[in-house]
Amino acid sequence: MSRFAQSSNSDCFQDWWRRANKRTAKEARRGLNSFVILVAWELWKQRNRCVFDAVQPQVHMLVKHIKEEATLWAAARAKKLARLLP
Repeated sequence: MSRFAQSSNSDCFQDWWRRANKRTAKEARRGLNSFVILVAWELWKQRNRCVFDAVQPQVHMLVKHIKEEATLWAAARAKKLARLLP
């Protein structure tokens, strides 16, 4: 996953995502896209908890939620995502 780290000269998330897709083998792109969408969704939900529920952000809890949700998505037949999971 380190090959997907955002470089300091990236313009925006969309540019990064496009570049990450180009660097990913064709058969793994759907899994990468599912993972990116999942992480963005969990970040958005965390942001809402902080803004609307006055929750303090905790990175370890966010990572835990992402792992749990990825497992659920894989169980729900996100086959390409399942291949990325340990």
